[in-house]
Amino acid sequence: MGRSWAWRPVTLIALLLPAALLTASTGYGYHRDELYFRVLAWHPAWGYVDQPPMTPLLTRAGIALFGDTQTGIRVFPALAAAVLVVLVSLIARELGGGAVAQVLAALGAATGTYPLIAGHFSLTISYDLPLWAAAVLFMLRALTRGQPRWWLAAGAVVGVATYNKHLIALLVLGLAAGLLLAGPRRTLASPWLWGGALLAVVLAVPNLVYQATHGWPQLAMAAALSDTKGGEMRALFVPMQVVLFGPAAAVIAAFGFARMWRDRRVRALAVAYPVAAALTLASGGRFDYTGGLIAMLFAAGCVSVESAGRARVRAAYAGLAATGLLSAVIALPVIPEARLAATPVPAINETARESVGWPRFAATVRRVLDELPESERARAVVLTGSYGEYGALRRAGLTRVYSGHNQLHEYGPPPADATIAVVVNIGPRGRALFASCEERARVDNGVGVDNEEQGLPVHLCRTPAQPWPALWPRFQHYS
Repeated sequence: MGRSWAWRPVTLIALLLPAALLTASTGYGYHRDELYFRVLAWHPAWGYVDQPPMTPLLTRAGIALFGDTQTGIRVFPALAAAVLVVLVSLIARELGGGAVAQVLAALGAATGTYPLIAGHFSLTISYDLPLWAAAVLFMLRALTRGQPRWWLAAGAVVGVATYNKHLIALLVLGLAAGLLLAGPRRTLASPWLWGGALLAVVLAVPNLVYQATHGWPQLAMAAALSDTKGGEMRALFVPMQVVLFGPAAAVIAAFGFARMWRDRRVRALAVAYPVAAALTLASGGRFDYTGGLIAMLFAAGCVSVESAGRARVRAAYAGLAATGLLSAVIALPVIPEARLAATPVPAINETARESVGWPRFAATVRRVLDELPESERARAVVLTGSYGEYGALRRAGLTRVYSGHNQLHEYGPPPADATIAVVVNIGPRGRALFASCEERARVDNGVGVDNEEQGLPVHLCRTPAQPWPALWPRFQHYS
């Protein structure tokens, strides 16, 4: 290691980033996942059918500390983005990078499309990225410094990370495969390594107990995602590896892989990337599952750029600046909402297109309810097909709202007196469970963005075919 940390410029970048993110936090609206986490926040548990508890609990903490607003729930993600900047710079330092490499690494971590999205919204990736970076940093210290006690720190981070997403297992499996295939294999005999592994398991026990006692719901969730999105995710995997941090960072990361491959001390972590990529492709997982490892390879590439001379450094700065501007346009609400549909941003960035139109969606559903006679309104409920719709309606103040989507199925069924249902995003099979259904409205987000809610019909359905406890299992679905 031996290099001092360029803390002044790195700290400046780390402070400016959350300031910029929070300034932009009121642009567009809530993302559908944020609306869901806001609901889960009021149902604290050791786990949920589709995820561990960390992000919902941090969402609740954001609401308690900073207010029940978009900005309030986005403070912690913005701070997590700042932590990521610091950690990526320290990874570059650990791999032998001086001040130039560290600042390049910090800039890339602050301006990549994926980190900007993670810092702007309250999502599971908001915390997954810094957790992976911390685990990688400690693994590197164990491998490069001859100080195996760092495996305990790595194990602690891995254990804590399981409370956010179980994807940290990809990093562990990738490292294990790398040590077996590329060495140094003597590391596998280290009691410190196994002590770190034991610590990770001990810390993860409550999370694992929840899964075991609830029938391993996340396995069912993963299977459902693979069935519904696996083909699309495989097709997008390779191009999105370039888009996640931007083309300039992707090129630098390629040099980083070569650098780590040449260094026998850390070659195992270089191997971890193709192993994680192969596992992701095989399972039909999301293309961003490798994001934490791309950040590591990018940091390593910054060290190579620094050693290549001033011309390469200037080119790297220019490339990161150009792709950083592009990333900001893609990831942040830079384009006015009214003009968003006329740009390619909604097609590229799912979080942008799914963050517009929620107030109009809620108003449309409320209007159908308000048109009912008062006697019928008292017996009416709303059924939604997705957690975003459910969350948006609850955020708008509606109380008799139900959904069979993921964890929300656990919060049903509707009451026995619910003989009328306003139904949104429930397909023909669901509507067939009522004596009659008629379309009453169509959702229009008002800006023409083609998202999941645009154009959805809102049906009014009467008289469930069976009592709700008998019907409710048929509304359950994972996606």
